[in-house]
Amino acid sequence: MWGRMIRWLLPLALVAAAGAATAVAMNASLRSTGGTVKTATASKYGTVLVNAKGWTLYRYTPDRKGVSTCAGACAAYWPPYLVKATSKLTAGPGATASLIGKIKRPHGLAQITYAGFPLYTYTGDRKAGDISGQGFQHTWYMVDSRGAMVTRAAAGKPPTTTTPATTTTKKAWG
Repeated sequence: MWGRMIRWLLPLALVAAAGAATAVAMNASLRSTGGTVKTATASKYGTVLVNAKGWTLYRYTPDRKGVSTCAGACAAYWPPYLVKATSKLTAGPGATASLIGKIKRPHGLAQITYAGFPLYTYTGDRKAGDISGQGFQHTWYMVDSRGAMVTRAAAGKPPTTTTPATTTTKKAWG
């Protein structure tokens, strides 16, 4: 009976270990960008913050200025944007240097902040430019160049539809 149980549990343990190793490797690659914050265009959301490698940066609504509340399992899925505590921070194109800062984290690391709020990446984003964390559980949002959370699509000109007899303007709702 024990042999059967071990044969059933061993593959599950191996899958879990492989998943954890992948998450750790991804976290390390996402955070090793030297403390650069810049901007990029995110489809219908407009200009948002990204790290040096182009990975989207997010804010967590329960956080406060200078305080990260995402740890443990939360941080496994939403890795804090970490650098060595002594790292120099850099404002890339579109970012404001005076808004970039850092807060202390364990083990000699620091988490990068923008406008005082901690920044994170998302393990569900598979490549630079992905925005799959946007609006997740109504608590995770991209950040614009002023440091505000991007909670809806960027406002643009309302679409215009032309028909044979009239022209109407429809209001765009994000």
